[in-house]
Amino acid sequence: MNTVASLTIAVIGVFFLAMGTYALVTPGALAAPFHLAAKTPESRSEIRAVYGGFGIAMATVLGAAALDIGDIRTGAVTTVGLALIGMAGGRLISRLLDTPVRFYPIWFYFGVELVAGTALLVCV
Repeated sequence: MNTVASLTIAVIGVFFLAMGTYALVTPGALAAPFHLAAKTPESRSEIRAVYGGFGIAMATVLGAAALDIGDIRTGAVTTVGLALIGMAGGRLISRLLDTPVRFYPIWFYFGVELVAGTALLVCV
């Protein structure tokens, strides 16, 4: 097992864990930079589910992959890496179709997703 790859996978997993926890605890604060309102129970539930629960699930999968539990490393890391690159692609398409925006948060997260997704695919 490659130690640098395992550490890379674990660090990206910690990022997902932090994002997921933040979304569960403060859904409005997580959504605010994107000008999304979390004013209703339904909107907070959606943020907690998509960013919170999903983020923690991805952290769990990446944690298992970093430790190569159950021999899932290749499949798990490939799946999460491609999902991140897909998210970055969606942001890029949105930027081509929508009006220009400042660097943060859109381009910042585009970069994070592209770098993290690529790093995971390199770890496969």
